[in-house]
Amino acid sequence: MLDLEQYENIEKLAGCDEVGRGPLVGDVVAAAVILDPSKPIAGLADSKKLSEKKRDALYKLILENALCVSVGRASPTEIDQINILHASMLAMKRAIEGLAIEPQFVLVDGNRCPEIAFPCEAIVKGDDKVAAISAASIVAKVIRDAEMKQLHAEHPEYGFDRHKGYPTKDHMAALVNFGPLSMHRKSFKPVKALLS
Repeated sequence: MLDLEQYENIEKLAGCDEVGRGPLVGDVVAAAVILDPSKPIAGLADSKKLSEKKRDALYKLILENALCVSVGRASPTEIDQINILHASMLAMKRAIEGLAIEPQFVLVDGNRCPEIAFPCEAIVKGDDKVAAISAASIVAKVIRDAEMKQLHAEHPEYGFDRHKGYPTKDHMAALVNFGPLSMHRKSFKPVKALLS
């Protein structure tokens, strides 16, 4: 295992992260990013610690300045078939394999690597420690949040714009009142309980 400073010297270093493990609805979305060492982006951090406004601004900067960005996902059907952990790995694998530039090394947030053909290491709290992983976490979150807003426009009674699909009191109440949608994850306990 290299220390973090040595990783920064790898020119085509891909960072990868996913969002959407916890929600009851929608895809799990992963992003992979290779930053341009000659165009550093100030303010990159774990997407959960940034305001929506700051995330949106950084998202634009990442798309403008990164060497390449790729997004992968796994659907609610896939999540129900293979479970959320395997679906998260699948989404990350798809994001990494979708990169237009082949990475020399991949760093993923968390404690395990997806099955890919590139050298890879998992870093716990990597979205706080490695700029490329922070960038990936921001891209994945902005994209998934936008999809939740879109879902809200189609089904406003669920309040997806507020809770983004997480099992809040509001979401649980809406599930009971209106029943699950086709994009709800049927293997997740609260949804499963209603369906049975």
